[in-house]
Amino acid sequence: MEKAAAKAPERRRGEALVQAIHDAALAELAEVGLGGLSMEGIARRASTAKTVLYRRWATPHELLVDAVARAHPVEVPTPEADDLRADLIAALTVLTDWMRTPAATAVLAIVSERHRYPDLAESLYRDVFDPRGGTFTTTVLRHYAANGRLDPRRLTPITTQIGEAMVFKLSMDLGRVPTPDELVAIVDEALLPALGFPPA
Repeated sequence: MEKAAAKAPERRRGEALVQAIHDAALAELAEVGLGGLSMEGIARRASTAKTVLYRRWATPHELLVDAVARAHPVEVPTPEADDLRADLIAALTVLTDWMRTPAATAVLAIVSERHRYPDLAESLYRDVFDPRGGTFTTTVLRHYAANGRLDPRRLTPITTQIGEAMVFKLSMDLGRVPTPDELVAIVDEALLPALGFPPA
């Protein structure tokens, strides 16, 4: 009896089950791609019944966006808004840490195939990026503007994209995420001057 009990699988519920399903969706996507993603494959990888998935998500793509949303970090700037440079560096560090995760791989897959799955790409922006303020540095910049430490007129569609754009450009050129020193250079040499601050 003890042996049989030891082999019985743990019955997951609530958040533990949801997390297992999310992890399975991201892992399944990495293996089979968007075109091969299915409820059957995700359920099998999560060791649960397909009906369990359908109780919460209508399609595998809906499940995937939910998994990406749950795994998407948000930079939390210092409440006092007294060190813009440090908060911007921290925001870009959060970004580069996230770029090493399965969720980032999923985002890349969705964006790369947005022409084939326009509704999925739209859902990614609507349900994941927009509720979190768009880019990582935007959260910081809006916080400082709201606290009177930054001219809100400086927050343009260009300045709010500079940090992330430089991170992605360097990643493509170098075949790796930028180093901490490179993140500092992005902030000091590009982002702060564009916001009207002298170079550090």
